[in-house]
Amino acid sequence: MKSKGLNSMKKKVGLSLTAVALAGSLFSSTSMAKENNGNAYGKIGLVGLGDSITFGYNLGVDNNKPSLYAFPNLIGDEAHLEVSNLGFPGWTTNDLLNAIKNDKNFQQSIKHANYVTLDIGNNDLLQALKSYNGNPNDLLTILKGTTLPTIKNNLNQIILEVSKLTDAPIVLYNIYNPFQVTDPMHSLADQLLTTYINPVIEGIGIQYGVKLADAYVAFGNNQAVYVRVGDIHPTIKGQEVLAKLGEDALGLD
Repeated sequence: MKSKGLNSMKKKVGLSLTAVALAGSLFSSTSMAKENNGNAYGKIGLVGLGDSITFGYNLGVDNNKPSLYAFPNLIGDEAHLEVSNLGFPGWTTNDLLNAIKNDKNFQQSIKHANYVTLDIGNNDLLQALKSYNGNPNDLLTILKGTTLPTIKNNLNQIILEVSKLTDAPIVLYNIYNPFQVTDPMHSLADQLLTTYINPVIEGIGIQYGVKLADAYVAFGNNQAVYVRVGDIHPTIKGQEVLAKLGEDALGLD
């Protein structure tokens, strides 16, 4: 049975998805990569690969460029590293894989990186949630049948492609629960993240020997502090938590 809270959340998620998709359509990977790198590939210390979380969505005056409060930029500030933030709002694992394979600016940035952060898969999951009709079993069928195999396959290829371009250490983030504890979706998200989603991500990290950043545990049930109200993106404090995870994993603290 659908509750009013669940219907409300589906509307909120739909609005968030629309906003993210519109924001993502404003940027081309080539132009953004050039803007971030400034033709200074030789000076890049850290490359951030990912979606709107890496980008720092909704933390600046506008979303025309990555936020200075995005976690890769915070890591760079703390460790005195030049940062190329290649996070793109709305991107899925497919989008990132295509950029790494085909975009020369992405490839050059990665080649000259000393460290790489990777946080992707959130929008793959949001697409599955968009198809959610209120029946948890239907959502699980979508996740197990399509979404998780896609994430697993693409993450495997992304890490392999990055590793071809650089021997820099990679830190791979898992998925935090974006729903406030008072939201009906919070407990369902917890179950899916701990049982199905994050074990897949962590298994890939172990398989390839990359560093793991446990965003799920770090955020815990502190969404009121770490996730923007009425949104699914981190607050500045949430980005600070993600930055600390990356620093610890990469030995930069």
